[in-house]
Amino acid sequence: MIGAINWDINLFISNFPRKGEEVVVRQITRVPGGKAGNVAVAIARLLGPGQTAILGSLGKDGVAAEQARIFEQEGVIASGIKYNPEMESGQAYILIDKQGENVIHTYFGANASFMPEDLDEPKRQEMISEARVITIMDPPFETSLKLAQRAKQMGKIVAWDPGVKSELRLDKVSPLLRNVDYVALNESEVAKLTGSDDSRIGARKLIEVNDDLKVVTKLGANGSEMYNRNDRASVPPLDLKAKGLKVVNTVGCGDAFLGAFVAALSEGRSEEEALRWGNCAAGLKATRPETRGSPNRETLLKYLS
Repeated sequence: MIGAINWDINLFISNFPRKGEEVVVRQITRVPGGKAGNVAVAIARLLGPGQTAILGSLGKDGVAAEQARIFEQEGVIASGIKYNPEMESGQAYILIDKQGENVIHTYFGANASFMPEDLDEPKRQEMISEARVITIMDPPFETSLKLAQRAKQMGKIVAWDPGVKSELRLDKVSPLLRNVDYVALNESEVAKLTGSDDSRIGARKLIEVNDDLKVVTKLGANGSEMYNRNDRASVPPLDLKAKGLKVVNTVGCGDAFLGAFVAALSEGRSEEEALRWGNCAAGLKATRPETRGSPNRETLLKYLS
């Protein structure tokens, strides 16, 4: 697992403001976040302590110390984290309305300082060689590319969630896509990366770069789909209403999905089952206020059954 580790400041409001409008903040929470941090914790809760490791960069500040403590508590191996004394740890400022929808403003800070050469540190090389699945989130692009190429040469399963990197041109990310087995995006990211508002057309454009690529589209309340060069699989979402549950906060749902999807693949489960794990984890996360509200294994299996 490699990518952003942030501290999230969540501002709960009734409705999003129009330009120039002031709205009242009903509640503030300060919690750990960042896409890679969220996914690493989601995996650890499903596979158990010591089964997932995270690579990334933090500042040498109070946020970094707290993040390290939380990773240890969650069972995530964090000895591969780089500490940059010249930058603040990453932070995200998130507006969440009464429907649980969100708008995110991210300061990447130290996250942006994890360079390709940082992968060559012996402890990090050991982590990469021991992993079965390499999950790449949103480190600097050249770092992502080097790790994907190395992981592919080593015969690892490689998953990539572009996040903000979906704003890059398709021709720019093509060298990375050629070294990826699974790319996971939401509908907005498919549109940004491929220029198509139709996720099916967008998926085909991505597969044209790599015939063996599997494109996983996260559809929120509509579940998820997976495209390959010959087929499309569609898996429905967890029906929260039928379970007597309601949406509280959708921040981190995509990360809970990916963590569960990757955890299932690492256990050798089928791709369809991995999609079901992802949908269930994302749905359960939406019922929790915290960014890292992904379920543990017992809870996930209970709702899957």
